Amino acid sequence: MRGLEGKRVVVTGGTSGIGEATSRRFLEEGARVVALAVGADEVATAAERIPGIEALRCDVADGGAVAQAFARADELLGGLDVLVANAGISIRKPFLEIEEADWRRVLDVNLTGVFHCAQQAARRMVAGDGGVILMTASTNGLTGHPFYADYNASKAGVILLARTMALELAPAVRVNAVCPGYVLTPMQRAEYSDEMLAEVNAGIPLGRHASPDEIASLYAFLASDEGAYFTGAVISVDGGETA
Repeated sequence: MRGLEGKRVVVTGGTSGIGEATSRRFLEEGARVVALAVGADEVATAAERIPGIEALRCDVADGGAVAQAFARADELLGGLDVLVANAGISIRKPFLEIEEADWRRVLDVNLTGVFHCAQQAARRMVAGDGGVILMTASTNGLTGHPFYADYNASKAGVILLARTMALELAPAVRVNAVCPGYVLTPMQRAEYSDEMLAEVNAGIPLGRHASPDEIASLYAFLASDEGAYFTGAVISVDGGETA
């Protein structure tokens, strides 16, 4: 991709799943990457597993912790060109069984966490030379999916947050939302049995889940000079599922 060499990038949830694949892709493109993650083990082993990365422990739902993490990223990177706000969680429960604590935690991480990180990034980009903010939404934010009411609501919020920021921050900052469909991440694998995976695959025109690398490649494109006319976009990467 043109224009990624030397870029200063923060990836939240950047040490596992889609985030890890995205961190690796930007490093391969010659960018410098700081990953934020909540898991102590993931952070402790990140440098060994992902050569060249700097990993910081941070719960994105905590605004104070996010501010501290971005201040540390400033020290490590000397500025910020790209944010991939990817950190997210899901809890699979029927709507009638969702507890308030579940609801709050999913919304706090998936939506408020994106807000915290995007605002920190945007302030730096507007005061500097601009930049790109990319958010992991989901096809769950576009259509209803049973057993994920809290997750679906959070991802719908991410989509409208991205579109609103794109309008307010143009032309200095480009903001886009990526909507993966089913991606075979550790989080997804933990929630689905082999039978459930096969059933899902049967309903996808391409007949399979995406790999995290396929989502990472879109992030690299959108952050690069080749994606320079994309802002306010909501892009589905779902193997044709929503079609």
